[in-house]
Amino acid sequence: MSARPGPVAQECVEGYLYATPPLELLVFRRTPARDRIWVPIQGKVEPTDADLEAAVRREVREETGLADPRRVWSLDWQVPFEVEGRTWRLHAYAVEVDRTFEPTLNEEHEAWAWVPAEEAERRLHFEDNRAAVARLRDRLGPVSQSL
Repeated sequence: MSARPGPVAQECVEGYLYATPPLELLVFRRTPARDRIWVPIQGKVEPTDADLEAAVRREVREETGLADPRRVWSLDWQVPFEVEGRTWRLHAYAVEVDRTFEPTLNEEHEAWAWVPAEEAERRLHFEDNRAAVARLRDRLGPVSQSL
């Protein structure tokens, strides 16, 4: 029998920036100090954030410079995880942007790339990131895959 997670100590958000059709995602490589792994936009929900969507929008602005994405919507997916014995919870969001968007990176990232969804699933470091991309693909349906 597994133990139930305790109360959530920190809410976090992830933003999967995408464009269609065909479906491509904008992925980001962390700096050497952060192991150079490929990730979506991510961060903690701050007390000043009105809600989870506001937190995603703030993180996208801080990490890419994008102030006004076309659309932000919940993937209705949460992932609890442990940090130093405390439960944190991650909420995944899809963030639709123009395919020509080129981010202005902050100090957390050293590179970015527009890649097809299949390539994003291969590059992203964490299993929950890959699962979120699969969920995004399912939610968008076959129309997003065609030209």
